[in-house]
Amino acid sequence: MPGVFVGVGSNVDPELNVPRGVQLLAQRVPVVAVSTFYLTPPEGGRSQPPFVNGVLQLGQAVPSPEELKWGVLRAVEDALGRTRTADKYAPRVIDLDLLLYGDLVLDTSGLRIPDPEITRRAYVAVPLWELAPCLVLPGDNLPIADVAAALGGGQMEPLPVLTDRLRSIAGV
Repeated sequence: MPGVFVGVGSNVDPELNVPRGVQLLAQRVPVVAVSTFYLTPPEGGRSQPPFVNGVLQLGQAVPSPEELKWGVLRAVEDALGRTRTADKYAPRVIDLDLLLYGDLVLDTSGLRIPDPEITRRAYVAVPLWELAPCLVLPGDNLPIADVAAALGGGQMEPLPVLTDRLRSIAGV
């Protein structure tokens, strides 16, 4: 099993909300690796603050994908005050996305694994490649190295101080 990976993002007080989100998540499931976190421009050409994005790798002792998404990730988002709107580009206190769950390929209402954003967003693909450089995306059989290279990371600014803090919070 290649691993379980969660994307993390925020553009509402991210220096506060991303660490709080990682801490709450690490209290519920084992976090075994933390990618570099990046400052990234907002999607959709919106006039709003930039996002902070990165990826966490979880240990093998995690609940089912449905329970992880709806019971754990959603609970952390709710605890931090995440509100959902029809605007998929709206500012977010915290956004936790289940990117990969081992070799599982799943497409149900509300849960797609692998998350299609992996092949569309550098701020997902590049941190995922950092954590799992030999990963081949299940279903598509695309090497993550090729996806990350194709998307590039030119507008992503590494945040080493925040990254170190998150790794300390997660205990990795």
